[in-house]
Amino acid sequence: MAVIKPFLCVRPVPSLADRVAALPYDVYNRREAKEEVGREPYSFLKIDRPETQFPDDVDMYAPEVYEKARELLDIGMKNDTFVKEKKEYYYIYELIMEGRSQTGIVACASIDDYLNNVIKKHENTREEKELDRIRHIDVCNAQTGPIFLAYRADKKINEVVAKVKERTPLYDFTAVDQVVHRVWGVTEVQDIRSIWDAFAGIDSIYIADGHHRAASAVKVGLKRREEHPDYDGTEEFNYFLSVLFPDDELKILDYNRVVKDLNGYGKEEFLEKIGTYFTVKETGIEPYRPQKKAEFGMYLDKKWYCLKAKEELAGMTDPVDSLDVSLLQDYLLGPILGIGDPRTDSRIDFVGGIRGLKELEKRVEEDMAAAFSMYPTSIEELFHVADAGRLMPPKSTWFEPKLRSGLFIHELS
Repeated sequence: MAVIKPFLCVRPVPSLADRVAALPYDVYNRREAKEEVGREPYSFLKIDRPETQFPDDVDMYAPEVYEKARELLDIGMKNDTFVKEKKEYYYIYELIMEGRSQTGIVACASIDDYLNNVIKKHENTREEKELDRIRHIDVCNAQTGPIFLAYRADKKINEVVAKVKERTPLYDFTAVDQVVHRVWGVTEVQDIRSIWDAFAGIDSIYIADGHHRAASAVKVGLKRREEHPDYDGTEEFNYFLSVLFPDDELKILDYNRVVKDLNGYGKEEFLEKIGTYFTVKETGIEPYRPQKKAEFGMYLDKKWYCLKAKEELAGMTDPVDSLDVSLLQDYLLGPILGIGDPRTDSRIDFVGGIRGLKELEKRVEEDMAAAFSMYPTSIEELFHVADAGRLMPPKSTWFEPKLRSGLFIHELS
């Protein structure tokens, strides 16, 4: 069973919610983060990325930078930018992007469920990427960026969500990127009990996005347990902030690849090499978007091609080996282009589907030799990999729309 609990939420006052809400900290580089905070002084990004408050030559991981995050959060509480609920609630969080809606439950998930694999992972994490958020959570004594979780849709939860959404929302605004955000509080005792009981009957929940944030939150929880050996499991540091979405409302976008060179091959020789495992068809100058699994677009020398994996590849059933990102890596990028580890090879880069296929053309014209457009990984493939206890290759999924930080804050004590 999954323990998904309501919590005492710290959240912005309604009049400032649209100005506080910020995209996740890791979608910006340092320059972009500073520009965004300059554009919107209330942006929660100044707390998530406190180095924006310092000159550029200050180490962004210096102790005083994390202390600044805590100071800014305290100031927000004192000047009534944020308020703290007096009772534990769940929240309903709806995001609408280009007419498509997805609605999740804002709650706290158990670090024990993470450790015991009730909450399943599909990506490796890197310790150096975790350290920053570990320090941020520990110093702020709060989790400020929710983890994006997914579960197989549940009728009882759907019924509560539909009921609560008939009420007037706490927040209802359209962000600068035109994504609509609406939030409702789940305040009735029976509705809270219904959600709790429904999740207690779900035996698998999946991290869709935010593996590093989740790992960081869990490690802070374990650190607090060591510091408080008399803990009984009810303390807030035993839980981490999450938004849980039903699988049938989620959409994964393509996560495309660009490569810097052809590993010494000329164009014709390269195309011939590809032909070993893929059928190759030139499609013209218009960007080619794959129409089905085991199909790829390729942009090379100002032309687009359709690559179709041959039958022996397209018929694979292994949960990881059969992924399109694996087929491209294992039978083209690796053996032909010599890109052995896409996590560390500087000759490959990744372009989220939100940027569109024209971005691939732009990259090839600027600094790359070829680009590959991907058919999106499905949510069922993600579940299949996680259920098998396996890991996806890097950059397999791109979720949109992105959850906003600052709308919900979970204090650890």
